[in-house]
Amino acid sequence: MARNTVISVIAIILGLIIIAFPLVGVIASADILGLSVLLLAIFLLSNGIAEVDYNQTRGLLNIVLGIIMLVVSLGLIFNPTIFAFLTALTIYLSGIFLIIIGLIIIIGNRDNKYGFWTGILGIVLGVIYIILGTYIKDPMVLGSLIGIWLAVTGVLNMLE
Repeated sequence: MARNTVISVIAIILGLIIIAFPLVGVIASADILGLSVLLLAIFLLSNGIAEVDYNQTRGLLNIVLGIIMLVVSLGLIFNPTIFAFLTALTIYLSGIFLIIIGLIIIIGNRDNKYGFWTGILGIVLGVIYIILGTYIKDPMVLGSLIGIWLAVTGVLNMLE
């Protein structure tokens, strides 16, 4: 119980710090993601080099993918705006997919009692995702959202 309270307080404090300084959250998130992608790139490069003697196609694909991931990881580590761009792009794509799925549900589930409203909900959420993707392009907004999430998570954990 005490450990949960300490972790909740730490999350609240970190959330408030990141809300005050939003770029800190974006830089930290981008660096952690960049390091993860860098380690995966190193693995793919070493695996591709070791495997090229046995299976050239798979080895070369691993090397090419490793090089692409190496470039992306270095970009994430040294340029936090790439993280914001990738986040916005992912949210845009999710919004587009939600709209398409909502339309498919509306067209395909005419006999289902809740099919129409499920489709409408998918379309509405897709539009909300696209709107959010527009604002998340700004690293300051993304950092503030990270801080708000940390603070709310800490408060909810404390209430549990």
